[in-house]
Amino acid sequence: MKSMTVTIILSLVLIGLLAGVLSGLVGVGGGIIMVPLLVLLLGFNQHQAQGTSLTVLVVPVTALAVFNYYKEGYINWKYAAIIAVFFVVGSYFGSKLAVSIDQKMLKKIFAAILILVAGKMLLEK
Repeated sequence: MKSMTVTIILSLVLIGLLAGVLSGLVGVGGGIIMVPLLVLLLGFNQHQAQGTSLTVLVVPVTALAVFNYYKEGYINWKYAAIIAVFFVVGSYFGSKLAVSIDQKMLKKIFAAILILVAGKMLLEK
């Protein structure tokens, strides 16, 4: 594990702020922001980046953003509850699969998903 230098601390602050702003702004942060930046800025391998990103989400890091959306009436609590229950189930099985996949293959799968989602969103009318 790396020691906490000023550069590392500043990188972590940048990753946290960027992920937080983009999470509040467009609902992304973990996989799309934190994982690539942990790999690129801090030299994490894909497994370490994914595990660290998921760990950040264990605590209610988006509570204030949720509160802002709630105040404006933009939350469907029933849908969110159903998604959350199955997110827990899916994340358990997904993580079991991920830790058994080779690092290089996992990185390619991750990149392909990002490209597919980005392409669909860019080409939508």
